[in-house]
Amino acid sequence: MLILGIESSCDETGVALYRSDDGGRLLAHALHSQVAMHEAYGGVVPELASRDHIRRISPLLRQALAQSGCSLGEIDAIAYTQGPGLAGALLVGAAFAESLAMALGVPSVPVHHLEGHLLSPLLSRTPPRFPFVALLVSGGHTQLMRVDGVGRYTLLGETLDDAAGEAFDKTAKLLGLGYPGGPALSALAEKGTPGVFRLPRPMLNSGDLDFSFSGLKTAVLVQVRELGGESALTETQRADIAQAFQAAIVEVLVKKSSAALRLAGLDQLVVAGGVGANRELRRQLDARAKKTGATVYYPEFEFCTDNGAMIALAGALRLQAGTPGKAAGSFAIRPRWPLADLVA
Repeated sequence: MLILGIESSCDETGVALYRSDDGGRLLAHALHSQVAMHEAYGGVVPELASRDHIRRISPLLRQALAQSGCSLGEIDAIAYTQGPGLAGALLVGAAFAESLAMALGVPSVPVHHLEGHLLSPLLSRTPPRFPFVALLVSGGHTQLMRVDGVGRYTLLGETLDDAAGEAFDKTAKLLGLGYPGGPALSALAEKGTPGVFRLPRPMLNSGDLDFSFSGLKTAVLVQVRELGGESALTETQRADIAQAFQAAIVEVLVKKSSAALRLAGLDQLVVAGGVGANRELRRQLDARAKKTGATVYYPEFEFCTDNGAMIALAGALRLQAGTPGKAAGSFAIRPRWPLADLVA
């Protein structure tokens, strides 16, 4: 089958074509990021995001079709992000997908955005095997899941407040960094000196697999105030605080992920979501895995952020697992949709 995937949950418009036969292969994917547009506002403006999805989605589809050499008539099913995400942004992708599916007479496959991230490492040249433990770590979510198959997920632990990516963005703002803050803070952290500042490791020894990062953000705020405020910070101090912040988050993520593998009795860890692109996190996870005999799998860097390829893949795997595609027409979006609600 030839599956069209459409992603529009937040500030990236993604379109991809995935062929599910012969082991599956990605034929094309096109992506537009709205970072430059939202930069002036210091964060995503939902109304602007929705309007930009409308402008981009058709040209991106034409681009993906041209890249793949396929035509609209060859598409067998259309997968799209149903949630979670920004309501208006989701509505653009869902309406486009359902309308196109109706016009082509093919089924539609609503997909959970986080399931797309969860399965995205399967697009890699050396994909993991079921079962595995997954660390979903992004701007809106930080969760540890046991994955036994498509739709067979068990929640092991999650953040009780801020997600790791959210903490990165808020801390970047405290340090006077631009938008998007997470990547800017990570880049600055590489210039910092370890040990100059010591920040707390929330819930590091809590005895469970849950996370909490709001207190870490507050600790940075206190440190910045003690130094005279953001405007008084030197570039060296900014870098040293960024390094201390990143080190704290990475240590917690690595320890909890290793504990999840032990609890599940598994030796494969999948890391997905935007924060999964963090180089220091990857370095330390790989180092810990080498000591314990585990293997860590990451999506390619281009598939760490939101993209249509992961949605097309999730839709294809859902169909292969026996989930029937729905008849195009009426539909609903789910801005709030816990991953644990999914069924096989």
